[in-house]
Amino acid sequence: MAIQILMPALSPTMEEGTLAKWLVKEGDTVKSGQVIAEIETDKATMEFEAVDEGVIGKILVAEGSAGVKVNAPIAVLLEDGEDASAATAAPASAPAAAAPAAAAAPAAAAAAPAPAAPVAAGGARVFASPLARRIAAEKGLDLTQVKGTGPHGRIVKSDVEGAVAAPKAAPAAAAAPVAAPAAPAPAAAPAAPSADAVKKIYADREYQEITLDGMRRTIAARLTEAKQTIPHFYLRREVQLDTLMAFREQLNKSLEGRGVKLSVNDFIIKACALALQKVPDCNAVWAGDRVLKMKPSDVAVAVAIEGGLFTPVLRDADKKSLSALSAEMKDLAGRAKSKKLAPHEYQGGSFAISNLGMMGIENFDAVINPPQASILAVGAGIKKPVVNKAGEIVVATMMSMTLSVDHRVIDGALGAQFLKAIIENLENPMMMLA
Repeated sequence: MAIQILMPALSPTMEEGTLAKWLVKEGDTVKSGQVIAEIETDKATMEFEAVDEGVIGKILVAEGSAGVKVNAPIAVLLEDGEDASAATAAPASAPAAAAPAAAAAPAAAAAAPAPAAPVAAGGARVFASPLARRIAAEKGLDLTQVKGTGPHGRIVKSDVEGAVAAPKAAPAAAAAPVAAPAAPAPAAAPAAPSADAVKKIYADREYQEITLDGMRRTIAARLTEAKQTIPHFYLRREVQLDTLMAFREQLNKSLEGRGVKLSVNDFIIKACALALQKVPDCNAVWAGDRVLKMKPSDVAVAVAIEGGLFTPVLRDADKKSLSALSAEMKDLAGRAKSKKLAPHEYQGGSFAISNLGMMGIENFDAVINPPQASILAVGAGIKKPVVNKAGEIVVATMMSMTLSVDHRVIDGALGAQFLKAIIENLENPMMMLA
C-alpha cells in the first residue's frame, strides 16, 4: 500500500519550510526512525525521520526546494515488494509540492485517503503514521487505545498490528470535559497598509525589496500579536554592580584552571532563576483563560543571530551552578547562531532575559514573548556618581534593568517584589552560591 510522506511541522510556528537535503534516494529501503531528510524550518535546520518502514518509491520534491507547505506530499513510500508503478508520478518542482496537501495528487489511485488524525477524550491529538491510520480504519481499531512505539511516541504499523492481535478490553467511558469560559477575544487591530500601497509612497526613491524569510515572518507575527494582545507595563530600577564585578573577578581567577570564565550575564541568569523561586507567583505563563504557575525556573535568554534571534531555554536554572549555567549558555548560543537548536531547546520557559548592555545600550523596553508573563531588559553598566548609605557622593557602576510584565498574570506590587529579589541577588552575589 503506497503512502505519502508529508512535509512535517517541526515547530509550533512552522507553516512552510525548505527541503534542504535528501539523505535517501528512490529505491532505498528505510526503517522507522531513520533520518531521511534535512528540513529548514522558521528557526533551524532539523533532521526528519521516517515514521514507517518501506521503500522510497518516488521523491516528489527536489532538495533545495523552498516554500514547501506543511502537510504537502514530498515523497511516496512503498511496502516491501510493492511495484514501483504504485507511486503516481508527480512533478518534482517546488510549486507542485508547495500546494496545499488537499490539492496534491494521491500517492496511488487505488489507495483510499488516510483517515483524519484521531483525538483523545481530553482533546489531545493522537499522532500516528498514515499507514497505521489506514490499517486501524480497516480493522475498526480506536487509535486512542494504542500506545505508540515510533519516533516521539508516534503510532506505527507494528503497533496497530499488535493491537489488532491482542485481546480486546472494554473501553472505559471518558468523562465529558467541562469547558471553561473563554477569555474575551481582543478587538481586531486596523489592517496594515499593503505592500503595494507602501511602495507607491516611495515610487520616486531608490530602494531594495527584501522578501521575508520564515524566521522574519515568525518574529513579525509573534511580536505583533504580543503588543496587540498583552497588556504590558514596565518596572525600572538600577542595580549597583561593583560588588558583583569584584566577586566575579575573584571567582574567575579561582576557576581559571578549569577553563571557566563567568560573564555578568551568567550571574543575571542565576539571579533571575532564584528570584522566580523566591516570588513563585511570577513564575507563571498565560494560557488563554487561565494561568499556569510553573515549578521549575526555566529561563529563556535572547541570542541575536543573523536575520533574527533565538531564545534558548536554560531549564532548572535555579538548581545549576554558575559554571554549569555558563557552559550551557555558551553551547546554546553557539548552536543558535548556526541554527542547530532542536525545538525543545528554544520552546517553553516562563521568563526571559534580553541583554543589550554589551552594545552600549543603557536602557530599553523588551517585548514579552507569549505565553511567558515577563521579560527583563538589561542595559550596560555605567560608572556614575551616586549617594551611598553614609550620604557621601561616590562613583559606582550602575546597570539599568526594565521588567516588562503581563498585567493579566502579574500585578504591579508583585512585579516590583520580583524585580527587588533579582536586584538583591545581584548586589549580594555570594547568596547565589548558598
